[in-house]
Amino acid sequence: MNEHPFIKLDHEILEPTEMLCRARDFYSLMNRRRSVRFFSDRDIPDELLEWTIRTAGTAPSGANKQPWTFCLVRDPEIKKQIREAAEKEEYESYQSRMSQEWLEDLAPLGTDWHKEFLEIAPALIVVFRKTHDWLDGVKKKNYYVQESVGIACGFLLAALHQAGLVALTHTPSPMNFLQEILQRPENEKPYLLIPVGYPAQEAVVPDIRRKSLDEIMIRY
Repeated sequence: MNEHPFIKLDHEILEPTEMLCRARDFYSLMNRRRSVRFFSDRDIPDELLEWTIRTAGTAPSGANKQPWTFCLVRDPEIKKQIREAAEKEEYESYQSRMSQEWLEDLAPLGTDWHKEFLEIAPALIVVFRKTHDWLDGVKKKNYYVQESVGIACGFLLAALHQAGLVALTHTPSPMNFLQEILQRPENEKPYLLIPVGYPAQEAVVPDIRRKSLDEIMIRY
């Protein structure tokens, strides 16, 4: 007998045609999602962002440790600090850290070290991974942290897109400045920086394609 309680699974069994319809509709929705670097400064209600972060928090995690923290940044001064620190690291990367091959692979995206969107976007969501937690003064290990936080970020991006917002997964390297600026504890390490908002009226995205099903799936 398991000493830990269980509850009945809440799951609706659908007809196959309904399942296929939902799968196609969700694919159609997500296939329109694009990484955006041109944001409007139009405000977003906090409640909308809170619901998307709640959705991210429903992601599965190793041993249900939920090893993540989502920092919602709206303060203009903090956004400015983040931009300045990010641009400093990005400048070094583009000038000396990145290989020529890396720079060539980035060329179709039209990116450089300038990251003005970090100030223009009305919100930044900074995701931290928690290497461990403290419970009553006792250090408690977290498991599969990278994988768990990655899944949660996927949920978050889907929720933001479904809500009608655009976002960008930004990973300036190194990202230790985020831990310092946001004064996060030593057990939290920066994982992803996500500007969120509405697209600018003149927003454009690179003319690139996604791999076909045959390129990403193998049948056995």
